[in-house]
Amino acid sequence: MKKTIVSLLILCLASYLLCACGEETPLLTLEDYKLDAENGSTSRGVKIGDDAGTFRAAYQDYMIFSAVTDTTSETAYQFLAMDEIPFDTVETIILPTFFVDGQPLDMELFCEENEIEQSDLLSFLTDESYLANHKVVYRYLSFTWEEGVITDIRSESMDYNQDGSYYEAN
Repeated sequence: MKKTIVSLLILCLASYLLCACGEETPLLTLEDYKLDAENGSTSRGVKIGDDAGTFRAAYQDYMIFSAVTDTTSETAYQFLAMDEIPFDTVETIILPTFFVDGQPLDMELFCEENEIEQSDLLSFLTDESYLANHKVVYRYLSFTWEEGVITDIRSESMDYNQDGSYYEAN
């Protein structure tokens, strides 16, 4: 299940990048993915029980993926601008970032510098020759929502140098 979710998120991330050329999106840092175990909050102060207003204030400038339940299909991940997220019906909101050698990846700049298409980014990052010289980690914050309130927050990652070999790009 986790493999499917991560693969789906990566596919959505690549799709978003193809549609968002030329737009400046700030990058989340490693600190942004740390959760405070004592108070159950993100580094930006968002915690279980918070509503859309708190979430918007903390993450309004970042790339957002959400899973919205649709009665005609299974849950699907899609990119939504902050003002388009239906907080009263959304199930999951995800904030993803690739990190290369510990630094957040500006995907558009990276593709330009390496003369690759954004649709080829995942294949490039997960190629054995690239992984032999670089550490590649995909991180995401996952917020679970019920009736407009955050009910769970998780910080998850996949280290392609260690456990990502079975997540092959298609």
